[in-house]
Amino acid sequence: MEPKLVLFVFLLISAAATCEYIRPPPRKTLHFPWNSKLSSHPQQVHISLAGDKHMRVSWVSNDKSTLPMVEYGTSPGRYSNKSQGESTSYSYLFYSSGKIHHTVIGPLEDNTVYYYRCGGGGPEYKLKTPPAQFPVMFAVAGDLGQTGWTKSTLDHIDLCKYDVHLLPGDLSYADYIQHRWDTFGELVEPLASARPWMVTQGNHEKESIMFFKDGFQSYNSRWKMPYEESGSSSNLYYSFEVAGAHIIMLGSYTDYDEHSDQYNWLKADVANVDRKKTPWLIVLFHVPWYNSNEAHQDEGDRMLAAMEPLLHAASVDIVLAGHVHAYERTFCRSNSLDESLTLNDEQGNCLGVYERVNKGKLDPCGAVHITIGDGGNREGLASKYKNPQPAWSVFREASFGHGELKLANSTHAYWSWHRNDDDESVRSDQVWITSLENSGCIAEKKHELMKILSGP
Repeated sequence: MEPKLVLFVFLLISAAATCEYIRPPPRKTLHFPWNSKLSSHPQQVHISLAGDKHMRVSWVSNDKSTLPMVEYGTSPGRYSNKSQGESTSYSYLFYSSGKIHHTVIGPLEDNTVYYYRCGGGGPEYKLKTPPAQFPVMFAVAGDLGQTGWTKSTLDHIDLCKYDVHLLPGDLSYADYIQHRWDTFGELVEPLASARPWMVTQGNHEKESIMFFKDGFQSYNSRWKMPYEESGSSSNLYYSFEVAGAHIIMLGSYTDYDEHSDQYNWLKADVANVDRKKTPWLIVLFHVPWYNSNEAHQDEGDRMLAAMEPLLHAASVDIVLAGHVHAYERTFCRSNSLDESLTLNDEQGNCLGVYERVNKGKLDPCGAVHITIGDGGNREGLASKYKNPQPAWSVFREASFGHGELKLANSTHAYWSWHRNDDDESVRSDQVWITSLENSGCIAEKKHELMKILSGP
């Protein structure tokens, strides 16, 4: 075959392979039939990590006499342990919640299946605790909502062998209609009752009414996270550890300037991170700092200005955000003048130069930023991007889906993004990420970190 013909065929195949993905149409909000559970039976059961070797079990009951008690053990139907917790409820306009229970159980063995029941009766549930050592797998999906695409995303997550679910804000999309919090709890219960769900707030959780209702009442009442266990004074920001990862959940919708409680808590939290024990440092919040989509432009700039210097000095490895209803990733740029070259091979290995981002520029000691606000919300996808594509933006696509982050060991993690292609989960982006622990960046920025920590 002539060289020119070979070149033509190659270009034709390449063009076909890289043509824009045609997205399926939106799907309607799910319809939930009337709940037929007994009033004393637990509803909306979900679990979360609550300090070292402990788990918080949360659920709702319509029977006001139900006790916040969880019985649990390692064999079906045999509960050798019992814990008592706390109960709360709230009213919102003409809505009154059921009785909301939060009970911490433990100490629990690592990487172990436990059987449990809530309130002294009802069905038996099963959970699995995360491992104490690598490898550990996280499922990641933000901006979930309650649509047909949400169900598709949850079905795909259920197929992956994950240990913890990370959700960077915008859970139910209740948006003041409180019974939607109940239907969301029922929708996610099959997954959220079996693996810990660690969440942070988004704008759709705020639900404040000026002069009448403070923000986040429903969210804080239903989704209690380990803020007290991590020294925080607010459920809107906290931290926890899993295997070899220290994970910080920040609040985009509470004060974050250098004089705020959140900023002072963050300084204290990163000061206590032991990178020998937890070589991976991961941060989640709702509004992305690096976003080339036309949606929500510049909304994260003030938080970036306040907090990025501290997170950079602390050598954060990965930042996960939502809010923009699309997917975008930084990291790994071409080392060629031809920017159209593929940057990753089929195994996700970087074929270019490992680069992260800080102060809007490529920085080998910066963080990898990933926007994954594409869980399935009712508002649809954000399909318009700014051009030209910024140097720090490597992969971007407006499709619903979820991410999987596997921390293989202390130095390497494997990230993959799985597009919802109709009802099939298709791995559409993947990359190996190296920890900054052994890069020299931590030692290089030690003085910078100490200066910030000792500041006012």
